[in-house]
Amino acid sequence: METMDITNEQTQPEKGAPLADTGMEAAENATPETVVNAELVVKASPTEDLKFTDVSNVHPKEPKTRNNLPAEDYSILDKPELLIKLNELINHHDTENVRDLIEEIKTQFYKKYNTEFAEAKNIFIENGGKEEDFKFHDESAEETFKELYNQYKEHKHELNQIQEEEKQKNLKEKYQIIEDIKELINNEESINRTFQEFRDLQQRWRDTGLVPQNEVKNLWENYNHHVEKFYDYIKINKELRDLDLKKNLEHKIELCEKAEVLLLEESVTKAFKILQDYHNQWREIGPVPREQKDDIWERFKDATTKINKKHQEYFEGMKDQQVKNLEQKAALCERVEEIIKAGFENPKSWEEKAHEIIEIQKMWRTIGFAPKKDNNKVYNRFKNACDQFFASKRDFYKEAKEVQKNNLQYKLDLCVQAEALKDSTDWKRTTEDFVNLQKRWKEIGPVPKKHSDALWKRFRTACDAFFTKKSEFYNTADSRQEENLKLKLELIEKVKNFKKNDEDQENLKALISIQKQWSEIGHVPLSKKDEIQKEFRDAINAQFENLKIEGNQREKINYRSKVENWVGNQSRNKLYSERNKLVSKIKELENEISLYENNIGFFSKSSNSNALMLEVNKKIQMAKERMEALKEKLQMLDTMDQD
Repeated sequence: METMDITNEQTQPEKGAPLADTGMEAAENATPETVVNAELVVKASPTEDLKFTDVSNVHPKEPKTRNNLPAEDYSILDKPELLIKLNELINHHDTENVRDLIEEIKTQFYKKYNTEFAEAKNIFIENGGKEEDFKFHDESAEETFKELYNQYKEHKHELNQIQEEEKQKNLKEKYQIIEDIKELINNEESINRTFQEFRDLQQRWRDTGLVPQNEVKNLWENYNHHVEKFYDYIKINKELRDLDLKKNLEHKIELCEKAEVLLLEESVTKAFKILQDYHNQWREIGPVPREQKDDIWERFKDATTKINKKHQEYFEGMKDQQVKNLEQKAALCERVEEIIKAGFENPKSWEEKAHEIIEIQKMWRTIGFAPKKDNNKVYNRFKNACDQFFASKRDFYKEAKEVQKNNLQYKLDLCVQAEALKDSTDWKRTTEDFVNLQKRWKEIGPVPKKHSDALWKRFRTACDAFFTKKSEFYNTADSRQEENLKLKLELIEKVKNFKKNDEDQENLKALISIQKQWSEIGHVPLSKKDEIQKEFRDAINAQFENLKIEGNQREKINYRSKVENWVGNQSRNKLYSERNKLVSKIKELENEISLYENNIGFFSKSSNSNALMLEVNKKIQMAKERMEALKEKLQMLDTMDQD
């Protein structure tokens, strides 16, 4: 997760905020999560007046079954089914009647969407994917939801405009009703007829819809005032008046009982919202018998006060928790910022810290809201820190790609070298070569992931091929060494029984051929190695002694014999040492010859120059001869080593 999901981020009200508007206008701006820190302000008065904000806009007098639609559990529906339900509610039902249902669908949809999103991303990361490469397969479902929800908001906006116009009309109508009630006081008609007209005006008042919020209080005070005046001044039949007051008392007793039942409601916010509806119904009912007026009001006010107290305590507790949430979120911000400052130089470290930040993000989602004034601020701090980390991670991998391309070429070269060596039978030298190749492989950094496994398999296959053959070779070494011992003993007997002819050169070639056969045979058991080597050398040297061979040629033969012995025994160190010694001597002679040749020019100016020049030229010639002999040995050594 490189960016935070803010679906559930919200703000909380400040202390002392006004009472929630539970009517149409409040519903217009409310969300399922919105909470309001407020209480109903109630007091007893001769007219049973209540200090309300807008409670005239509460629709039901009794809680109904989900806006007159059949009750349905949206939590069991999947996202496509929720989208179908949402479309049906928007296009086939009145917007005013489906507000709560649509908001519940929204809540259930995003619960399922966020859960599937998180699960898909976790699976992607567990399978080796990078979080920044993750793309959710079901983005179209959210787009469809947003399109439908925007359509719903357009319907709401149109409805609000219509309702606002209707409220203005209703306001005029209700003021006209008040004027008509005032006129009833001066009416000279019969009491029964006058009272019926009053009842009709009351019904008109109830039937008239909502009015603008800012007019509610004055309107109700005016209405109640003239209703009281009507009851006080009209010469109405006392029995009829008493019956009307009794019915009002019964309705208010019923509301008191309902309010007292609300004290048992587990949801504090739900109880508070329903209580506002009961207060709206209370003032709709009208006066009660004067002797019971204060008692019934005190009973209703007592239930209201207790519910308000629970409501206030609930949100005070939420504020304390929000302060703790802020502290926890600030600590998470600091941890991410520390990770950013650390800096990393290899993919492993980046991946480890990326997983750590993802875990921190999961913890963040479990914490809950901070206080309103800090909530957005701390969220932006956390989001910016996470974004900064993942941006740095992307930059690192972008730069690393070029390095990985170069590493790929280096490792391809090592694969080619390993494949060229895998069939070699020079076990000692090739083993050293493979060890060096493996060391260089480890020193080279990572390669692009898509090539990594195949490249390693190729290199490993070549290494395994060589070491498998080497293992097989040494597993059968004992039997081969016994066979080689037998062959070398036969050659020794052949040398001892060698019969020369009159041609020394032919004899020499025959003996050299035997030496070559000896070198080609290979290893013998270690316990017999020195013994048969000495026996062969003594026998071959004895035969060479019997030949009439010049000193230089004899020296070459002896040197060849020595080198062949080194090669046959795979004495690499001796071969390297001998070569270095020859090269060093050749360089010394080259320097010596150069010095003599430079001195010749100096001697030419001397009176005894002839004698001196003869001596120097003689030394130069001898040095050149020695140097040529050494070069021949060096060439012989290199040729036999390569063979």
